[in-house]
Order: sequence, then structure tokens, then C-alpha cells
Amino acid sequence: MSPADARLPHQPLKAILLKVGSIAIFVAMQSFIKLAGMLPAGEIVFFRSFFALFPVILMLAWRGELRGAWRTKRPLGHIHRGVVGVLSMWGGFYALTRLPLPEAIILNYAQPLLVIVASALFLHEQVRIYRWTAVFVGFIGVFIICWPTLSLVGSGAAVSNERLLGVLAALGAAAMSALAMLQVRSLVATEKSATIVLWFSATSSAFALLTLPFGWISLTSTQAIFLILCGFCGGIAQILMTEAYRYASAATVAPFEYSSIIVGSVAGYFLFGDLPTIFSIIGGAIIVLSGLFIIWRERQLGLEYAKARKIAPTAG
Repeated sequence: MSPADARLPHQPLKAILLKVGSIAIFVAMQSFIKLAGMLPAGEIVFFRSFFALFPVILMLAWRGELRGAWRTKRPLGHIHRGVVGVLSMWGGFYALTRLPLPEAIILNYAQPLLVIVASALFLHEQVRIYRWTAVFVGFIGVFIICWPTLSLVGSGAAVSNERLLGVLAALGAAAMSALAMLQVRSLVATEKSATIVLWFSATSSAFALLTLPFGWISLTSTQAIFLILCGFCGGIAQILMTEAYRYASAATVAPFEYSSIIVGSVAGYFLFGDLPTIFSIIGGAIIVLSGLFIIWRERQLGLEYAKARKIAPTAG
């Protein structure tokens, strides 16, 4: 445990409850997007980003941290993060409007697998055979989920084509999300969490506005309410997720990320009549097990690194 971690309160039950709460609200956000109907993804991104600012700003004002939250040494880094984040949200929201809710959520879990690939390619991090094996097995799970859609390619059916575009968008969103995670890992070295969240919401709102000439539509009052609620849910969930990591380590909190599969399946069934297919269940189970193995392996490597640092000063 680092000195910074030692100063933080250790309340794992509170952390887990906050994490699961954030997951439930994120699923509510995704449900509001589906309830709003087939809208331009850029329009959804704007509402998600802009209205997420309000709960975040209120939280920072309540803590007395708002004044310094905008200060940054790396504006270009935040802008770059905003571009990649917008592309990720665009793909994810496009997929949500074309895929069953459980399937869209499960495909998003290709992201941790892609983070490892991107870390090896772009950050030149050492990835050993254990994690490469987990990545390979995880992608088998992704292929199993996608197989029913891929088997319909070329059939000419409009529904199958829409599903294919949804699958491709979900996987593209996971890839962009993986790149965004690498950028966040770089930003946290010099920037506060509040600064990263505020700059991301502001820049993604601005970039989403650039899609206005490409086909935004007039919203009904119901659609507008759903999208505003989507933004507020996104902001509140982000706060809860950040707070969860304040009370326990990432190794304790991260496995509960997969609770969204259960919450999403329940919401999908009761709101939209969506049921996970046998392909989604089997493929999702493989992805989850691969992800849990990666989390366990990261924890083991962290313990080995901490042990090596304790021994190093006494060597020689």
C-alpha cells in the first residue's frame, strides 16, 4: 500500500455500495437513452456531457473545491482526452439504440482487454503470457456474442444490418474507451480528478455541438426529458464511482463493475422485453472470467512490485 493509499479511509463495504450504486445509475442512464429512441448519437453525447456538469459542479461547490478545479497545466491533454471520449460515447450510444441493452453492456467489457493491448503497443508496458492468454480467451467470448449477428451478414435484412452496425459501434467504442483510459492514466500524474472530470464534460459538450450540422432532430418534450435525465445520471454515477475508489483499493472495487450485466439484464427485460441470448450468456461469462483474472493478475503484480521496493533499499 502506498503512502497516499494509507491516508485514505478504508471502508470496503461503503466502497462496494457506492460502486454498485454508480453501476445502477449508469444502467438507468443507458435505459433513458434507449427510451428516447433512435436519435443522432452526437445529439445524445451533448446532452450526456452537458447536463452531467451540473451535479459535478454542485458537488465541487459543496466541497469548496470548485474555484481551483478548472486550473490545469495540460489543456491540450484534456482536449485530446475529450476527442477520444466523444468518439467512445458516440459509438456506445449508437450501439445502445440498435442492440438489446444486455448485449450492448456486455460488449463494452471488451474494453479492459483492449487496454492491455493498447498498453503494450503504445506505452510499451511489459505484458506477460498470463495476461495475453486472458486477452485471447476474452476475445473468444466477444466472438461468441457477435456470432449470431455475423452469421446474418449478407442476408440483406435491414434488422441484421442495423445489428451489425451496432456491434461494430460497440467494439469501436470499447477501443476508444481503452485509449481514453490510457490518457487518464497519463493525466492523473499531474491533474486532480475533479479537473479531469470537469474538462472532459466541458470539452465533450463542445465537440458534440460540432455534430449539429450533421442531422440533429427536434426533440419531443418526452425525449428531451429522457436525455436531460441521462446527463444527470451520468454525472451522479461518475461522482459515486469516484467516491468508491476513495474508500477502498481498485482491486476491491473493480470486480463489482460486472454487476452491470445483472442490472442491465433486469432493466432490459422489464423496460424493453430484451432477454440475453445463449450466445450472450456464454460469451459474457468468458469475458467476465477473463476480466476477473486480469484484475487478479494486476493485483499480484502490484504486490510483487511493492515487495520489491521494500527489499531494494537493503540490497548491497
